[in-house]
Parts: sequence; structure tokens; C-alpha cells
Amino acid sequence: MTKSVFVPALTDLQRGEIDTVDLPDGMRLHQLLDYETLVGAEEFDFEDLLDRARSELRAHDGAVDAIIVHWDFPTSVIVPILAAERGLPSPSLESVLRSEHKLWSRVLQQESVPECVPKFSAFDPFDPDALDTIDVAFPFWVKPIKSHSSQLGFEVSTPDEFAAATKRIRAEIGRIADPFDQALAHVDVPEQVRAAGGRTCLAEQIVTGVQAAPEGSMFGGEFHVHGVFDMRKDAAGHSFSHLDYPAATVPEPVQQQMIEITERYLRHTGYDNGCFNSEFMWDEETGKLWLIEINTRISQSHSDLFAKVDGVSNHSVAIDVALGRRPEMSHREGEFAVAAQCMVPRYEDGVVTRIPGPEEIAALRERFPGTVVQIDVAVGDRLSELSDQDSYRYKLATLYIGAADHDALEQRYQDCLEALPFEFEEVA
Repeated sequence: MTKSVFVPALTDLQRGEIDTVDLPDGMRLHQLLDYETLVGAEEFDFEDLLDRARSELRAHDGAVDAIIVHWDFPTSVIVPILAAERGLPSPSLESVLRSEHKLWSRVLQQESVPECVPKFSAFDPFDPDALDTIDVAFPFWVKPIKSHSSQLGFEVSTPDEFAAATKRIRAEIGRIADPFDQALAHVDVPEQVRAAGGRTCLAEQIVTGVQAAPEGSMFGGEFHVHGVFDMRKDAAGHSFSHLDYPAATVPEPVQQQMIEITERYLRHTGYDNGCFNSEFMWDEETGKLWLIEINTRISQSHSDLFAKVDGVSNHSVAIDVALGRRPEMSHREGEFAVAAQCMVPRYEDGVVTRIPGPEEIAALRERFPGTVVQIDVAVGDRLSELSDQDSYRYKLATLYIGAADHDALEQRYQDCLEALPFEFEEVA
């Protein structure tokens, strides 16, 4: 009997990654809503998206056997609701929201893993006296309790910088905060984390060091990690330049400490029957380990890298868990010893006048077999008007590359940057 697995916002790139998974005979993949609806939209109405997803599932001719998630909110919260309504394996909605909500998560981290939680303080960005309520010394980060990919996250060192950051946050926070409030209405949120609802922000202590990210699953109470990534930042230290797999900058004992902390936290939240990835900062000089955040899904940024190194995408684990099967994944059976997701950045505003053409991309792929090039801008785009960008740089393209070792990987990244021509009209 054919089994139907639904993947919200399934892209062509992800279809290719899932093709690396040895799917059982008779299993079929189906897209649930599309990328523009669930990821790229300018506005989100959570209840409308939930109803549209329900309608698509009802219209399916056959059983719905599994729903997997690898995108951030709203997808990450819609899937547990849909799965629960159909009796499918999935984490509970409340256990997901406990980690999606950054303030709620920090409170639970203080209860379960207090040794690695930075100082933090919640505030209302619409309060003119918000700075007076913050119990964290300058400099610190400010960020919404829910956002995408470090958007609206700012490092501030003075009251004027805080004022500028909160002005920007007030103008843009509603895109995610308002639908997030709709999602929070589905659960009982503790009084101590309600603050200003979805429009709440956090001030957090700045921590420094080497960043790394374990990814794994919880299934039937069994915790397992299937990979650890290096998260390398650019020279300014605000934005990621590339994610490397497997991790090489953090010693194995420290990686194991990250894994143990992640498990302790997830068990405290009641999270089960789902995938996760966690992010940590390790201060090599002091040996201090800091927990940055925990995400309740596989990372789509990791998928191609697992395929390059292990021979199969992390979708293998996500599909197993969603079907109610103990997850299994191959190890070091891929074409490359190491792999990376790399960003092609620009740090100034501008209007795009030229992007790499098909011939240039084909030549790069012939030069470096296995390389995937995803152009993220189009001619005519003004960078400052693009959505889903972090606060310190613009992303022009995303590269997925493999190599024989980490030195070769870094050289290949630099060679790719030189081989992909972008041109811009400067703007004031």
C-alpha cells in the first residue's frame, strides 16, 4: 500500500536532497502548500495557513501517513497541529512552542541547564521607557522572542543604538509577531513569559567563542544525535559565513557536553517524536559553554551537507520519525570527507544589475563537482528591500560545496566567491 509523506513548502532543491534517501517501495512525497506561501510571503495569517493546509490534506486521494518539517515558523508550528489532528507521530504543540518562544525557552533553560544560560531580560519595544526595565549591562543583543535567521537582531552599546534598534524592530516585528500570537493562542502560556505577547523582545548578554550545532532526534523517549556542525562567522562576528560538517573546531569532549545539555533541556520541555538542532558558543579561553537556542526540526541548511558526507540527507531521520519508525542514518558513506553551506555576502546596500549566468554556474560546477549554487537575488532587486535578511549583511547566493579536508574546503569557498560575478548600482 502506498504511503504518502507530506513536506510543507517543498522546493526542487529539497526534492533532490530527499532523493538521496532510500525510501521504501510505494512511498510518495507530496508538497503541502508552497514556498512562497509558507516562507517567502510578506505577511502570514496563521489561522488561514492552518485552514489551507487542512484543506489540501482533506483533498488528498488517500491516506496521510506522515508530515515532516524543516522550515521555521509558521511551518514549524503548523505541522504539530496537523499531525495531532490526524493521530500522526509528532511532538506536542506546547513542547514545540516552549522552544520557539525565546523567552519561554530561556526560562526553561534556567530551570534545566542553568550553567550555560546567558543573562537575559524581557522588554516591550513599544515602551518608551523600555531601557530602564532591562537588567543587562551594555553591550547586549536585542532580538524579538520570535524571528527568522537573526532578523531584527542587533548588538547595542549605547542608549542611542538601543533607540535606533527598537525603532527598526517596532516597524517590522509584526510580520512574525502577529501570527505567532495566533499560534500561542492554541496553548496556555505561563504568566511569567507573556510580557508583551509575540511583540516581546529580549536583551541578552553578549557571549563570544566558537559556535557549533548538534542535530538529532527524539523518538519514543530515545535521544540521538546524528551530526555536529561548525558555525563559522564572518570577520565582523555578526553573521555566519559558512556551516561546516563535520565539526572540527570544537573538541569531542565539548561536543559531548553540548549534546548532554541539549538532551537535558529537551526532556525538561517534554519534547518527543521529533527532530532538533541546537546552537552553542564555546569560549576556548575560559572553557565556558553557552546555549544560544534550540530549534525543533531538522535544519534544511544541513541537508545537502549530510548527503555529501554521509551519503544521505537528514530527511532520512525526519521521515523515519514522522512514520513512527526508529530512525537510522548512514555515516561517512558520501562522496566528500567534509562539506559546507556558504554565503555569498554583500555588506552595503545597492541595486542588483548583474548576477551569475547559467554558463558561469555550469563552469563552476564542472570545476568543482557536486557544488550547488542557489542565487538568492534578481536583477533589479534593491538589497535593503529584500525580506528574510539578517541585520548586518545581505545574502546574494548560497553555495553547497564538498572537499577532501577543511583547508581544501575553505580554498574552494574562496574560489567560488571569485568565480561568481555580481554587479550593483550604488545607492545613497
